[in-house]
Amino acid sequence: MNRLCTAFALLLLGAAGPRSVHLNQVGFRPDGAIRAIVADDARGPLPWRLVDAAGRPVAQGTTIVFGDDPASGDHVHQIALTSPVPAGTYRFAVDGVTSHPFAIRADVYHPLARAALNYFYQTRAGIAIDARYAGGAQWARAAGHPHEVAGCFTGPDLNGTVWPGCPYRLDVTGGWYDAGDQGKYVVNGGIALWTLQNLYETNAKAPPFADGAAALPEAGNGINDLLDEARWEMRFLLAMQVPDGVRLALPLGRQVAGRLTLSEVDAGGMAHHKVADRNWTPLPTIPAGDREERLLYPPSTAATLNLAATAAQCARLWRGIDDAFSHQCLAAAGRAYQAALRNPDVYAAQAFTGSGGYGDSDLSDEFYWATAELYATTHMPELAAALHRMALDAAPLGDEPGWASTAALGTVTLATAPGIPATDRDRARAKLIALADRFLDDEARTGYHIPYATVRYPWGSNGAILNRGIVLALAARFTGQAHYRDAVIDAADYVMGRNALDRSYVSGFGWDMMTRPHHRFWAHQFDPRLPGPPPGVMGGGANNTALADPVAATLAGHCAPQRCWRDDGRAYALNEVAINWNAPLLWVATYLDLGPSQ
Repeated sequence: MNRLCTAFALLLLGAAGPRSVHLNQVGFRPDGAIRAIVADDARGPLPWRLVDAAGRPVAQGTTIVFGDDPASGDHVHQIALTSPVPAGTYRFAVDGVTSHPFAIRADVYHPLARAALNYFYQTRAGIAIDARYAGGAQWARAAGHPHEVAGCFTGPDLNGTVWPGCPYRLDVTGGWYDAGDQGKYVVNGGIALWTLQNLYETNAKAPPFADGAAALPEAGNGINDLLDEARWEMRFLLAMQVPDGVRLALPLGRQVAGRLTLSEVDAGGMAHHKVADRNWTPLPTIPAGDREERLLYPPSTAATLNLAATAAQCARLWRGIDDAFSHQCLAAAGRAYQAALRNPDVYAAQAFTGSGGYGDSDLSDEFYWATAELYATTHMPELAAALHRMALDAAPLGDEPGWASTAALGTVTLATAPGIPATDRDRARAKLIALADRFLDDEARTGYHIPYATVRYPWGSNGAILNRGIVLALAARFTGQAHYRDAVIDAADYVMGRNALDRSYVSGFGWDMMTRPHHRFWAHQFDPRLPGPPPGVMGGGANNTALADPVAATLAGHCAPQRCWRDDGRAYALNEVAINWNAPLLWVATYLDLGPSQ
């Protein structure tokens, strides 16, 4: 009976009908794993051939039958090439069905990495986006919020808490718009910025994106383009810091839902949680056409620790390149860290409209992360002692990094930053390798052979999968073992088309790619005068745990987890874009582009 129920559920939720061959729609490097998935109801193995552009067979075999896959609703067969194949264009032919053509060549990830970085230029606030750097006139736009001098939210919030505001206004021009709206958030900005800065630091001997390699207005200034882009966001985070000596009324400790109790504290050095619109803007709204009042929202300990961590990281990277900026970052990091120690439990207030909440009820990981970054920059023994007193220092890592789960970020820094004592470095590396081993184990339990074994796909699942790819890539570097790198390729394969929907989630790449993100400017779906997304923009991906928008709500109970997605600009729970998802896309694409010898 259980087997019959499972089979019926798979059919209901979208099991495979006609045979289909799913694979990475960008293609493959010849020196890494090459896999394809066949969704087919056949119970036994199927014959396959790899044929070149002239139709000549160059490899052949039979599929490995995985069977019914609950995450996709498919009956799955797997293909893995085990022999080297020269560069060229190929197709898989599986028992009479032929795949789309795909490339095998060494530079196959290079255009993707470059486009994924260009996403950050195109989402800049405070500057006009120039067609020369954006890839065409259709993506050029006037500056959004070019002189953004904002005051604090005052008056009652949605729950009736009356906020008295603050005695200052801050010039917070610049930074990156967070996602499909025009809010700018220190918390989500923190992990996205860290990822770009970490990509530079972990490749410091030969950093990718040398000056002039990317399409940026700063090209030719003698500074690595990746650092140029990161500095655009870092300056915004620095601007969000509360001036010294200011006292503000803030909520202390965990408080029950509803009206908050505010207490006056010394908030100097803290960071405002976000700057955003008073009310939600409609779809579409180009940044320069945003007429909503822009407001600073109350500082939070989480935002303050994000500032401390990324500014400390910034200070390391810019030392010897721009010492004045390095010193500015380190000073801000120290002020923020002291402010967080002074106010350790100011949780982000949530009862506002017009922007996302980014609430977090556990700040122990942010404290660990910020302490690790400051220690890696200053090598102060007091910070080492503080790290070793934290429970997270000895605890295994729980999962991949995310904006609300930042322990892995501190661990990566301890494992990779220069000057870390061997004992701390080796322990951090061991923790990351153990986490990578968990992700490897997941692959064997998934029909689509990805390092993500679950039937609960969260909001932004693509970002979660690629953040796992970062951990796996670091394990490959630490150990020299190819199976970790192959698992990074598996994560990229999933996002680029080797999934149940046979869709590339990245605009501009693939034969069936995402074209209609939830975005207020890349909104051709809503206004034919506006463009679709430029190449290199990744949608959030399958989501069966938070079907929050009207499009997603129609899928409840009707889709297998990997199939809970629609390419629809109304579907913000499924197809919004965000800086913290494009950042691991950039990191992973660049890592794969650099090749296995890095």
